[in-house]
Order: sequence, then C-alpha cells, then structure tokens
Amino acid sequence: MTADAVNKPLLETVLGRRQERLPIWIMRQAGRYLPEYREVRARAGTFLDLCYTPELAAEVTLQPLRRFDLDAAILFSDILVIPDALGQSVRFEAGEGPILEPVTVETIPGLDPSRALEKLSPVIETVRRVRTSLAPDKTLIGFCGSPWTVATYMIGGRGSPDQAAARLFALRQPAAFARLIDILVEASIAYLGAQFRAGADVVQLFESWALNLDEVAFRDWVIEPNRRIVEGLRQAIPDAPVIGFPRGAAGNLPAYAARTGVNLLGLDFATPLAFAGNLPPGIGVQGNLDPLRLLAGGEQMEVRTRAIVAAFRDRPHIFNLGHGILPETPIAHVERLIEVARGAL
Repeated sequence: MTADAVNKPLLETVLGRRQERLPIWIMRQAGRYLPEYREVRARAGTFLDLCYTPELAAEVTLQPLRRFDLDAAILFSDILVIPDALGQSVRFEAGEGPILEPVTVETIPGLDPSRALEKLSPVIETVRRVRTSLAPDKTLIGFCGSPWTVATYMIGGRGSPDQAAARLFALRQPAAFARLIDILVEASIAYLGAQFRAGADVVQLFESWALNLDEVAFRDWVIEPNRRIVEGLRQAIPDAPVIGFPRGAAGNLPAYAARTGVNLLGLDFATPLAFAGNLPPGIGVQGNLDPLRLLAGGEQMEVRTRAIVAAFRDRPHIFNLGHGILPETPIAHVERLIEVARGAL
C-alpha cells in the first residue's frame, strides 16, 4: 500500500494486520430484514433475475452501508450461480429454496466451465458498479460457494440436513465425483479472478456444508478443493486475499486453516471461543455471534458480543455473525450490535 492510499480496515485485517478500530460486516447483510431490499426484490422478478440484473444487484449490495456503520460491502449474488452458468437447471421456489435438476454420471461431462464466465458477466458488472460507488475506505468482498457445498446441491437437487445423496455419490462414483469437483474448481478460479479484476478487494469461500464429514472425506472433499482454488486463484491474482468459511468444520478447523492457504478463517457460532487457540498462530478469525442472539437482542446479545471481542484480542479479528442474519431481525438490534461491538474493543 502506498503512503497516500486510503486504509481499508477490513482488508488490512484479512491481510493479517490487526486494527485499532474493529472491522464489522454481517453475513447476508443485504437481505429481507431490510424494507428497502424487499422493495427491490419485489420489482426484480425471480431471485436469479435479481442476481443477474447489475443495476438492482448493485443497489441491494450497497443498501446496508447506507444504514449501518459497516466496513465492507459483499457482492449480492448466490453460490448457485455457478451451476446455473455451467448449464444445470436452477430455480428458486418461495418457501422451498433452490431446486436443481440433479446431475448424474451421464450429465456431468456435459457441464462446460469454459462458458461459465459469459453467463456470469452480469455478476461481474455488478462488482464494477459497486466498486465505483463504494467509499474508498470500505472493502468490497466477492465470493463463491466452495466445490463440496455446491456439489451437494448439484447432486441432491436441493438443500439437505445430512447431504446423504452427495456423500453416497462420492463414495459410489468416485471418478464422476472427482470430475465434478474438477469442473467446479476450474469455474470457481475463473469466477473469483474476474471478481478481483472488476474491483473486489477480498473474496470469501462459502463452505456452507462442511459438517457431516469424517476427517478423510473432509480432507478430500473440502480441504483439497479449497486449497486448489486458493492456489489457482493466486496464480492469476498474486497474493489474492481469501477468507475461508467452513461452517460446521468443528475439529477439522485447524487442518483447514493450515492447508488451504486462506488468509483468514470464518468461525460458525457453534465454535467455542477458546478453540481459536488450536488454530495456526497469527491467522485471523471472523465471527461468530449466533444470529438468534441478534434476533432476540437485549442484554444477552450485548454480553456475548463483548465476550467474542475479548476472546479474539490477540489476533486479527473481523466481527460478524456465525451464519447469515435472519429475515425477522429488527433493524434496531443491528444498530445496537454494531454500537456494542465497536465499544468493546
């Protein structure tokens, strides 16, 4: 960074430099708890229409920063735009979430990563628009879903509490599963690289379904694909800053942090605060308030927020939730959370 460059506290934290002012953002901060988001969502048509309309996607990306003292905007999109860009049928149904036409051994070879960026060009345009509108001290976060998590939807056709369909597929059809992971790694590297070139400062890998795996499966299906993405991305974008968020990784967190090459580790709300002592020295952390504590508000939220800030005083820390904000969350609770977290450092 040059002497006259503007400091971006959140980016600096990802790069391993702890800040005097605690950086804060909130997972799913552009979402249904905001009335202005609901208004744009109603005009957009389908959820994917909103993701693929740069004017509207940029607007909802920026909305939370107009209301709250946050340090970053995160691109408004979805982890399932990659399967959509690869040619898989993806739709979002109200009350059901995403529904996909499940891939099979026969259909996986037809997925084409070479054309994915063409389909995703509106998302990259959203990154450009946000970059030009964002205050110079704010960090712009891009993201994608990690291969294992995305594969669970592609194989199972929808979300699942145990990812059994994908786990069985990987065990019974290892060659086909390996090909699917290769496709997703290739597409993710290209997609994240395009986000950086369009103006993203840092990217986050969302491994939302890192739970329910034994240590061998976790090594092969979570750590290794994420490591390959980080390595491949940095061949295209040297020193690219990356946050890894393996939700539910539990005892596998130290191995993930040590082997993937991510700069900073997102912690889900079930991770005990003292467990950070098992992580590699110096790696920063992000998190990890339970979204239900924010929804409930009051003294219990404030006590836990102060405890989280205190627990991570010895390493770079970005304050965040341990998963996405809930649609029913009162705006006043978000305002109070930020106030308490800022004052706790």
